[in-house]
Amino acid sequence: MNQTMKTFGFPASLIREYRNWVVLLRPKQPTLGALVVVHKSGATALSDIDEQSFAELKIVTDHIEKTLGNLFAFNKINYMMLMMVDPHVHYHVIPRYEQTKEFAGIESVDAGWPALPQLGDDIGFSDAVMTDLLKTISDAWPVGRD
Repeated sequence: MNQTMKTFGFPASLIREYRNWVVLLRPKQPTLGALVVVHKSGATALSDIDEQSFAELKIVTDHIEKTLGNLFAFNKINYMMLMMVDPHVHYHVIPRYEQTKEFAGIESVDAGWPALPQLGDDIGFSDAVMTDLLKTISDAWPVGRD
């Protein structure tokens, strides 16, 4: 486990663990279903991860897009690698929505659509709703690690 995993709430925020990656529910939700994919090593540069990690990332992204697509019907998905504050290799996964979305009776709007996502925004789900969102996404995830 590295510090970036801890920063994003691991293990409480864990949706799925793979051999080299973890998929975490992003604590701040700029859009519904925002995730973080973190490499489990101490690598701080994308070029430092091994070929098996890159191959596994294909599986991880397939699972992300299938799950979030089925649950929330995103219009686009952004993968953003921003390793300035949290140095370990990780991607912010931001589903993008042209229309208002609803979860647990709470409506959310993608304030950046169709331009850059507004990562500083947060839908403001309560802890209970975040727990429900984590369970909803986890339960819909494809069976098996890879």
